[in-house]
Amino acid sequence: MLKSSFPVLKNLSAINGLRSVNGFTGAIGNTPLIKIESLSKETGCNIYGKAEFMNPGGSVKDRAALYVVRDAENKGLLKKGGTVVEGTAGNTGIGLAHVCRALGYKCVIYMPNTQSAEKINLLKMLGADVRPVPAVAYENPQNYNHIAKRFAESTPGAVWTNQFDNIANRQAHIETTGPEIFAQTNGKIDGFTCATGTGGTFAGTTRFLKENVKDIKCFVADPPGSVLFSYFKSGGKLTDRSGSSITEGIGQGRITENMRPDISLVDDALSIPDEETIKMLYKLLDEDGLYLGASTSLNVVAAYKMAKMMGPGN
Repeated sequence: MLKSSFPVLKNLSAINGLRSVNGFTGAIGNTPLIKIESLSKETGCNIYGKAEFMNPGGSVKDRAALYVVRDAENKGLLKKGGTVVEGTAGNTGIGLAHVCRALGYKCVIYMPNTQSAEKINLLKMLGADVRPVPAVAYENPQNYNHIAKRFAESTPGAVWTNQFDNIANRQAHIETTGPEIFAQTNGKIDGFTCATGTGGTFAGTTRFLKENVKDIKCFVADPPGSVLFSYFKSGGKLTDRSGSSITEGIGQGRITENMRPDISLVDDALSIPDEETIKMLYKLLDEDGLYLGASTSLNVVAAYKMAKMMGPGN
């Protein structure tokens, strides 16, 4: 028998950073911070990105997916063999499909028919029942979220997880993302920014950091076509819906229930044009070897701008 040339690790628990977990859901969270060397050098600040692509489903939405499903279980709304229903144009659907497959639930996803074929095919491969519907505004009764809600209410054993207004989403980041960032920076963090779709990631992480880090600044990053930038700049008016963006799963036309409790904690907002997002995407690939999607690249542009505003040493 050919012997391995690699050393045998007899005590994995003693190796810093290695861990074993139970199943798919046990692997969610505890993602590393990655220092973005090129931008840190350019700004004189330490700029880090939370590597949420290292969640088992590939995005930060794994956290929310697990929490909304566990919340439904704890409330007695979701029982063995039940069905999870959600309206999602982003990665929440992928996270839910993974979590449902791992925990033995059916998964029905309603989404705008403008979404990519790759995303739809991946959801189907994961076992989800994908139902594309015409893309219409949230105010329209035929919006994919409203259709998902009606389907769940009329289907025995089904639960609508309501990612936009279910504060279990926000709680996932109060209990996991925020504490992880705090621990990974030893509490020495001056600013936090990310885009919002449901608002759960931004609101939950901001809530924890604001309660535990003195003088931290938290900025919302917003793509074109979203109203959040104009909302914060105008003192609370949901008026400007002009423009559109290549990014998927971020931006918003209203203040969700996940976001509403922490509106007062927002220090500022940054509007990020698609041109800057694309430029950053290729810059990170060329200079840092980081292959990121457009939504993540937008977050990095916001972090870069925030660092420039706050100045070297932050």
